[in-house]
Amino acid sequence: MATDAPPPSRAEHGLPAADEFVAVQESAEFRELRRSHRSFAFPLTVAFIVWYLVYVLLSNYAGEFMGTKLFGSINVALVLGLAQFLSTFLIAWWYSRHAAAQLDPKAEAIKSRMESGA
Repeated sequence: MATDAPPPSRAEHGLPAADEFVAVQESAEFRELRRSHRSFAFPLTVAFIVWYLVYVLLSNYAGEFMGTKLFGSINVALVLGLAQFLSTFLIAWWYSRHAAAQLDPKAEAIKSRMESGA
């Protein structure tokens, strides 16, 4: 059974229109949210990639150093490898705290304002 009625518009569902999304994207509040995210995520990402590459390069080109026994059968390579996992979890935890304290309140304010039609 076909109908000629157009599908409901975004406004009929209480959703913001495309121009409202563009206006929010260009707002100072959204730019601040994006800046807060980028100023945290980008430097930390670069630092982690450098840390990972140092580990890989040491593993490839400094085998004698990486094989240095620290205690028992535990060597430098194992300790640095485990530190990779530890740093990954610490970064995830740190980002979670940053997002909860800095990003989520700003994003929620923007979302609330858009949903209320203000």
